[in-house]
Amino acid sequence: MTNAELERQLELIRRGSVEIINEQELAAKLRRNIPLRVKAGFDPTAPDLHLGHTVLIQKLKHFQDLGHQVIFLIGDFTGMIGDPSGKSETRKSLTRDEVLRNAETYKKQIFKILDPAKTEIAFNSTWMDSLNVTDFIGLCSRYTVARMLERDDFEKRFQGNLPISIHEFLYPLVQGYDSVALKADVELGGTDQKFNLLMGRHIQREYGQESQIVLTMPLLEGLDGVQKMSKSLGNYIGIDEEASEIFGKTMSISDDLMWRYYELLSDRSLEEITALRTQVDTGVLHPKTAKENLAEELTARYHGSEAATTARAGFSAVFTNQGIPEDIECHLTVPGSSLMDVLSSSGLCASKSEVRRLCTQNAVTIDGRKEIDPAFVFEAGEYVLKVGKKRFLKVTAK
Repeated sequence: MTNAELERQLELIRRGSVEIINEQELAAKLRRNIPLRVKAGFDPTAPDLHLGHTVLIQKLKHFQDLGHQVIFLIGDFTGMIGDPSGKSETRKSLTRDEVLRNAETYKKQIFKILDPAKTEIAFNSTWMDSLNVTDFIGLCSRYTVARMLERDDFEKRFQGNLPISIHEFLYPLVQGYDSVALKADVELGGTDQKFNLLMGRHIQREYGQESQIVLTMPLLEGLDGVQKMSKSLGNYIGIDEEASEIFGKTMSISDDLMWRYYELLSDRSLEEITALRTQVDTGVLHPKTAKENLAEELTARYHGSEAATTARAGFSAVFTNQGIPEDIECHLTVPGSSLMDVLSSSGLCASKSEVRRLCTQNAVTIDGRKEIDPAFVFEAGEYVLKVGKKRFLKVTAK
């Protein structure tokens, strides 16, 4: 491999990454001119992937575009343990049936980004279920409790007299053994996964393998621009959501956050993104147009270009022209129903507590009038509800 080609590959691999441990070793592996085995693991703890997950999947695609072998590892075994990373208490374990149901949805969703012909899908139960007790005890002997307690989240829980279950110690060991079973050259993970990723380097050495390269990626901020994207926080964009939802939610992020999404999620080159940012900074391009371009790109990735174009036109009709979407969802209720009941039962809001919060924030309108009382009662008739900037509901009370 020429120096120019090596630098080209390293430049794409570095894009958006936080840390590479270590780059000299990575360069040495690349110089061999043999496709690297690049692994990223995902525990199917929920049925849907969101854009936060795709930061890693996009990086897998970068490796795939460079000709390397990508391994999408579904942690159907580790998913039943529960990753303790960043947790202040023991996670609830999932059943095998729950994990497998979620895993099926993952397999369908990842190929909206990755090339299925060039992607190896693996399940870590394949090798973990075949380990006997002696083998498993041998794995556990490769690391000490003292080193395990150096982990930040374990240390905090230990000092705070909070329980740490023995099975939580097993999670990083199993993740490390996954790298042995797959003979991984590189493993990707979020910054909160650094301990587990380094465990893979250690366990590979213990089993006589060359240590994998660790590449950490940032945790993508959610729509609020503060906390990491999470379904539990409601600040996420699901890749299986409707095209109009993906487009509209992307448009709701701040102008500053938009550039982080561009860097971590867009297929545009860094040079193109830099040029776009310069155009916005100099007033040549309006930031709203740049954000619409990003929203259309992401929507097209998961729903196709035609759906993305339609979503952009629909967004413009609703929010630029202050119109109401043609495909507004309808909800039938009876006179006397409260706003709280209608919004929660229709699914427009996830819970009654969300209804209260949104009313307090002046984020709910009825026929264009702000409504702060979640106990508002609908009389017989038709109403148009708007929640936030992009959720609409036509209510018929009769």
